[in-house]
Amino acid sequence: MQITIKDLEHRYQANTPFERVALFDVNMLIPQNSYTAIIGHTGSGKSTLLQHLNGLLRPTKGSIQVGDITLQANKKEKNIKSIRKKVGIVFQFPEHQLFDETVEKDVCFGPINFGVPEDEAKRRAKEALQMVGLPDKYLEASPFDLSGGQMRRVAIAGVLAMQPEVLVLDEPTAGLDPRGRKEIMDLFYKLHKEQNLTTILVTHSMEDAARYADTIMVMNKGTVGLKGTPREIFGQAEELQKLGLDVPETVLFMKDLGVRLDEKFDEVCLTVEEVAQAIASRMNGGAGS
Repeated sequence: MQITIKDLEHRYQANTPFERVALFDVNMLIPQNSYTAIIGHTGSGKSTLLQHLNGLLRPTKGSIQVGDITLQANKKEKNIKSIRKKVGIVFQFPEHQLFDETVEKDVCFGPINFGVPEDEAKRRAKEALQMVGLPDKYLEASPFDLSGGQMRRVAIAGVLAMQPEVLVLDEPTAGLDPRGRKEIMDLFYKLHKEQNLTTILVTHSMEDAARYADTIMVMNKGTVGLKGTPREIFGQAEELQKLGLDVPETVLFMKDLGVRLDEKFDEVCLTVEEVAQAIASRMNGGAGS
């Protein structure tokens, strides 16, 4: 499902002495089945933008089109519920939203709330649990008897049971150790490919944005500052640092290596594997000269 954002503006507490512009002149095209990362410093507008994607917030100006439904400023949209079925959001610490007595009931809650028959909701719950790597035996377990990582997977299953066409991830690895972070991000990427999802990742992790995304949007002071492929974005390390952002450790490593060797590396390496390949290629080239 494609998302088109045109001239989007959002003001908190509009027409009051406390009015604050959180977003302005935001224009984005997020193609169907793409994987887009949205990065930016704290207060850049990432979270406000995210909440427009399924109608939690409405535009003060401009529009956002999700599939065939358009949310416009000063115009009520009757099909807002349809957007919330199509756009699933995994918020930070989603396990904090678990509340029911069994995993099955918790995962079924969303579909049933949107009118899905109970038998179909249970089928979806079983399927969603398998998607996140949990066996059927957990269906009757209390979500509060599970480990933290298992609870997070159950919460994600609850979003997947809605069968969204767009999956929005808001800092989905918050609080996880490096191993847990990689497992969850690999899981989302697998789902992205297998379910043909349009995936939007809001993150502070430059490594995750570099490894998984097709396109990166850089938010700065409420609008889009930069956009491009991961190589294009992280090839502008100095510009990103001016915006108060980090760059992947691999990019910094190659830059530092070039200084130490008094040699310029043209490659923008986004992963450890690419760093190893670039160094090996350079060493093999040197040996053969």
